[in-house]
Amino acid sequence: MKIFSNSTNIKSSINIKSLLWLTALLITGIVTGCGGGGGSFGSGTLGVSITDAPACGFDQVNVTVVKVRVHTSSSAADNDAGWAEITLNPARKINLLDLNNGVLQSLGETSLAAGHYTQLRLVLDPNTALELANSVVLTGSVIEHPLITPSAVQSGIKLVNEFDVAPGKRVDLLLDFNACKSVVTRGGGVYALKPVVKVIPFELNGIDGFVDTSLLADNVLVTAQQNGVIVQSTAPNATTGEFFLTHLVPGNYDVAITADNHATAVIATVPVLSTSSVTLISSSASRTNLLSSTSHTVSGTLVLNPTSASTDAYIAAKQTFTGPLNVTVKEVIADDSASPSGAYSLTLPIAEPQLGQYSTTLPISLVTQTGLAGQYTIQASATGYTTQSSNKDIATNNATADFILTP
Repeated sequence: MKIFSNSTNIKSSINIKSLLWLTALLITGIVTGCGGGGGSFGSGTLGVSITDAPACGFDQVNVTVVKVRVHTSSSAADNDAGWAEITLNPARKINLLDLNNGVLQSLGETSLAAGHYTQLRLVLDPNTALELANSVVLTGSVIEHPLITPSAVQSGIKLVNEFDVAPGKRVDLLLDFNACKSVVTRGGGVYALKPVVKVIPFELNGIDGFVDTSLLADNVLVTAQQNGVIVQSTAPNATTGEFFLTHLVPGNYDVAITADNHATAVIATVPVLSTSSVTLISSSASRTNLLSSTSHTVSGTLVLNPTSASTDAYIAAKQTFTGPLNVTVKEVIADDSASPSGAYSLTLPIAEPQLGQYSTTLPISLVTQTGLAGQYTIQASATGYTTQSSNKDIATNNATADFILTP
């Protein structure tokens, strides 16, 4: 078994200039050299890396990784025979927010018997009275708060991912955390880990660009969306302003750029042609900038009826452009520990957004969209419940919107 301790920038491997950070919360897997099945003879190699998408309101989201475990049986229990492991010795504490814009940290590799594997677990170290193995630091703070990891998480975060190992072949799995959705605020300074995971291609592809460096102090967020649903998100490099939306299924995406105290900008119909192509929407010589804007808030409550302790409820602020093009400007999880229950607040720009159509010629022209100043559709959703929406005009004042979601 071989363990790697340094971060790896996979952009450099295809001669694209290096990035210092990678974005942040999903879990990903990709298989290369598939084949074989349970009981095949010979062995292959399993390699595992970790990455992240940006977190909401945190400067640090720390997790301490002990090992990665795989098994051919989806029903295998913790102590059953047949587990193969990559063990980190010593356990490695990783700030997920250090992994942004294409940076990967390898967790190691091991030899595996050829076959079909149906269970994958990421095992974390628990917090102790002497050491915070898992923690968060709020934006602008230096205080480290414990990140509660339930016992089920400590025995291994179960990832839904099946893969085949063929004799003499290599399998690479990328574990991509979405910290924004994986850290749940319980109130009173209590934070819990509720992992959000998905499988995405390991091969490097995506959408690359630069924002003006004057925006970097204003919490810039760049998202790739389809039909108003955020597929991937990232924060620009804190020094260069470069961003890289990685691991996208080939297709067309609308890229939204938001920042505090600025109007939203959207570049529509950005193509990602293949699992190894990178599309440029701005460069260091033609950076994307945003118009200044004052802000108002939409706040209220989102209640689930019947209640569900295991279901997160989301509030999204959307705008509809000509086309029609539906874009999510901001999305948050309603705080089910607040008083009243399910409280939320969205701070949104009131200036008219800008829209540009993708072009290979840079810079891409952004046109101010008249009639959309302060106009939002507030959407409340939760898995298993009927989505509700309410149109709000915050051009001159703050607004409220309360929701009760039912199945």
